[in-house]
Amino acid sequence: MQSRRGLLSGVKVLDLSRVLAGPYCAMMLADMGADVLKIELPGKGDDSRSNYPIVGGESAYYMNLNRNKRGMTLNLKSEKGKEIFRELVKKSDIIIENYRPGVMEKLGLGYEELKKINPSIIYGSISGFGHYGPYSKRAGYDIIGQAMSGLMSTTGWPGGEATRTGTAIADVMAGLSCCVGVLAAYINRLKTGEGEKVDVALVDSMVSSLEIINIIYLCTGKVPNRIGNRYEAIYPYDSFKAQDGSLVIGAGNDKLFSLLCDVMGTPELLEDDRFSCNNERVLNHAELKPIIEEWLKDKKIDETVEALLAVGIPAAPINTIDRVVADPHIAGAREMFVEIDHPKAGKLKMTGNQIKLTNHKIDTFTHAPILGEHTVEILQKELGFTKEEIDKLIEEKVL
Repeated sequence: MQSRRGLLSGVKVLDLSRVLAGPYCAMMLADMGADVLKIELPGKGDDSRSNYPIVGGESAYYMNLNRNKRGMTLNLKSEKGKEIFRELVKKSDIIIENYRPGVMEKLGLGYEELKKINPSIIYGSISGFGHYGPYSKRAGYDIIGQAMSGLMSTTGWPGGEATRTGTAIADVMAGLSCCVGVLAAYINRLKTGEGEKVDVALVDSMVSSLEIINIIYLCTGKVPNRIGNRYEAIYPYDSFKAQDGSLVIGAGNDKLFSLLCDVMGTPELLEDDRFSCNNERVLNHAELKPIIEEWLKDKKIDETVEALLAVGIPAAPINTIDRVVADPHIAGAREMFVEIDHPKAGKLKMTGNQIKLTNHKIDTFTHAPILGEHTVEILQKELGFTKEEIDKLIEEKVL
């Protein structure tokens, strides 16, 4: 595997995490150049290795989240496996794990134990509810984070069922939050030499992301409910049906609404008390939306978006994914889809990295490791094991 380069070159990360939130965090670190070693259960590996879709016998779900990492197997329930892990900790900067709180402690590998052998270690932990509080021992999955945080109660259409977002946004937000936390802790370590435990919960991450939803209740006592694609604070800021699909319009202030009225040829709306200012438009959104959709009924989304953008009104088509991956800006200029050559799955497209760096471009993507791909390399080159010792560990099912 070629050496990684980037802003985090030289930073060594042990990734014990599985499925999505933890691997996403470690993937971000790896994309930016950290040497991320993914440690998996011998024989089985990360649960997501069996997740849909499967390409060439390998999970594309797994391959997307674990690119740019090295991989080894290690049985952390065995004493020899724990010894090897502790030796790796001595040589590492950051640990990422997303076990249920208490699991690592039962193994004797919790933060309090590991900092005894490496006081400057940064220990990033992601769980459903965090490492303290009455719910801390509960299992945490994305759908639970979305439900418990209140997000699902506000997602969907009026009168409809509470709705999970189309992607595992609680997992992604927790992964990003942990990435920010461990990097902040690493910066502090560079200044002070001090290690840190970063405790991130899926539910907390989603509660933080709800911003205006929380504030509406805290400031007014009103419980926000499902409002479709409309925004609580401004209008028109919504989705609208056109002839061949739907688009969004974000007329976020009075000036933009005036411009929209010009494009629509409806200057009289500016004199209508129901729509005279943003606050009134929010209160009377149900009357304004059908007026806009009547104007759009014989118009095509792409042409309309171009016309709105031409006068400075924020607008966009509601893209299906096939449109996204063909978009000249997103897929082209911004390189949000990259090709990776996998030894089993062959060449395939993966999602690129959203962070664009001027002086350290993230443009090198290596395949996710085959289960245990770098085990021998790690043990021999970094820990000094002989071939005979490794063969014995394999026989004892430590590896």
